[in-house]
Amino acid sequence: MSTDTRGRHTESIHCRSTLFSIGVWTILRIAKEASSQLPSRGLVSVEACINDVSFRTVLEPDGKGSHWLSVDKALQDSCGIQAGEAVELKLTPLTDWPEPEVPEDLEKALMLDPGVFALWKDITPLARWDWIRWIRSTQNRETRMRRIDAARDKMAKGERRPCCFNRNMCTEPEVSRSGVLLDHPKE
Repeated sequence: MSTDTRGRHTESIHCRSTLFSIGVWTILRIAKEASSQLPSRGLVSVEACINDVSFRTVLEPDGKGSHWLSVDKALQDSCGIQAGEAVELKLTPLTDWPEPEVPEDLEKALMLDPGVFALWKDITPLARWDWIRWIRSTQNRETRMRRIDAARDKMAKGERRPCCFNRNMCTEPEVSRSGVLLDHPKE
């Protein structure tokens, strides 16, 4: 697959998928045939298009060899879609990564040590995504705090990525169990 001067793969992937809800989340699971054409089973940075609305996003792995994305209310409104509707989706994988939103508790912990904060700023956006995904992949507050402390300790020792982290698993605890995106609820 070739790339253009903006870091985009020149070949787009097309699929059809139906939005569904898990709790307050609206999910769009990427068809496995389309997902298999993506460059990774882990996170993938893409330019996506639904109903002529283009946006950049990061696809999360579903833990079953495919990917998904959260479609928030603003995107649903822009695209004129809602849960239960099928959409045509166009994905163009990107080689550059957007900056992740750093959770407040992690950011405060990183800023406690100037050396750790400097390393955080020096690592790639993808590495920052990995640290954040590893930390957030638990609903247990104490486990999360231990992971933040462990991340600071590892970065203080110069480690740039979390160790022993399966990048192909779903790390959003509100919509997954044991690293696998919950199935579409039966109607």
